[in-house]
Amino acid sequence: MKKITRNLLSSFKTALYFLAIICLTAFSHPIIDKNQDQMKHNYEVLACDQAMVINADWNKSIWKTTKSVKLENFMGDRPDHFPAVEMKMRYDKDNIYVIFKVEDTYVRAIAKETNGKVWEDSCVEFFFTPGPSTESGYFNLETNCIGTFLMEYHNQIANDDGFVSKNDNQGIEIKSSLAPEYDNEHAGPLTWYLEYKLPHSILLNYLPYEQPGPGVKWRANFYKCGDKTSHPHWLTWAPVDFPQPKFHLPEFFGWLEFK
Repeated sequence: MKKITRNLLSSFKTALYFLAIICLTAFSHPIIDKNQDQMKHNYEVLACDQAMVINADWNKSIWKTTKSVKLENFMGDRPDHFPAVEMKMRYDKDNIYVIFKVEDTYVRAIAKETNGKVWEDSCVEFFFTPGPSTESGYFNLETNCIGTFLMEYHNQIANDDGFVSKNDNQGIEIKSSLAPEYDNEHAGPLTWYLEYKLPHSILLNYLPYEQPGPGVKWRANFYKCGDKTSHPHWLTWAPVDFPQPKFHLPEFFGWLEFK
């Protein structure tokens, strides 16, 4: 009887030991909401008092007083070539303003026509919802290093997507620091800047829209890619949890908070 009791006690102690291990493991690996990282990626967009001159000048006074964010995440395997990319953003009653600084290598720009395959070149991209919900749809504005761009809308409510119209494209003002001479890839280090002005009036034509102003929030992500360069890469601001490179995943957008 005593032997049976000792065996039961030993079994009970063993069970308690393994239960403790399981509990410690669970607490050391907490379940994380997939949106937690996106909440950490919150960019405060300050207002401008007047319209900005678009000239790709990273050092002009308005940008000197504007916080930048870095694109430090990546999709796929970590690339051998990891450009240093920063972005700044402002707004006024009529426009959104964005500027990128890219410390790059292996720079290429083949696309010369609007809505061409700019993502195959050295390219920076701005994906965003003009409001706090990703369910109604989003825009993507993709621009190669010489300023060739495409802009698409994806209206989830109407199940409609496509390119922004030619007439609306004419309202987008873009300036690059580079001349259009990169048909042959530039293999050495090269820092380039790209700045643009995006009118609010364009966005109203395609998706439910919330006018930027104090307290308004949009969802967004910023990307750098170069699909057909000799050293392809897919960098992101807010992390994207997907097994291969894919930017069209609004559920992983971060947040823009207008001030």
